[in-house]
Amino acid sequence: MRPFLLLTTRVEDATAANEYELFVELTGLPRTGLAHHRLDVAPLPAGFDLGDYSGVFLAGSPFTSTDPPATKSAVQVRVERELHDLLDLVARDDVPFFGACYGIGTLGRHAGAVIDRTYGERSGAVAVRLTDEGADDPVFGALPRVFDAFVGHKEAVAVLPADAVLLATGDACPVQAFRIGRNRYATQFHPELTVEAMVARVLTYSTHGYFDPTETAAVAERVARADVDASHRVLRAFAERYAS
Repeated sequence: MRPFLLLTTRVEDATAANEYELFVELTGLPRTGLAHHRLDVAPLPAGFDLGDYSGVFLAGSPFTSTDPPATKSAVQVRVERELHDLLDLVARDDVPFFGACYGIGTLGRHAGAVIDRTYGERSGAVAVRLTDEGADDPVFGALPRVFDAFVGHKEAVAVLPADAVLLATGDACPVQAFRIGRNRYATQFHPELTVEAMVARVLTYSTHGYFDPTETAAVAERVARADVDASHRVLRAFAERYAS
């Protein structure tokens, strides 16, 4: 089997390592079935070939595309440019792609979505509802019609790309997931985060603007009481569908 490729952009070594472990666990892939490349550390290598992989996962990120350009680091600017070029290749061949949180803005922006801060959500668990199209989708159909999932984002899709199919929605954020073509998926929610991992993220990013830092303990306590197990199913469904 060709491996899948996980792309991450978190600069904290422990968080990046944990992110990989979560994707291994929740996709059900063996370690040999999920390659990991940290774009925050280095560009994709020369000679990189998407044909070597069954598909691509793009994990969440502290990067926010709607930040003023002057405030973006050189690494963030490089990563955004690289991902745009990569998505050109993904779109050309409709390569299996799954983006989580940062991935929905990255895929959406590339396809012509409006990404802004209208529908940001504080860190925590929210109810997500599948649309009829989501319930009929070969990947999202693995999820129940309504389930809880972790979110935490400053920006979101305000207007879908013209060719996108809305797969899931929520009360505070109307675009929780979409598909483009047959094989390109993105979620606003985090299907890769367990309760333990989300508590750790709350503590790691308490001063990054996802919530009032004086409420960190209360946010972590609410997160610890959540049940988001159902949300994980979509990762395994994607991996099983596209393993080749």
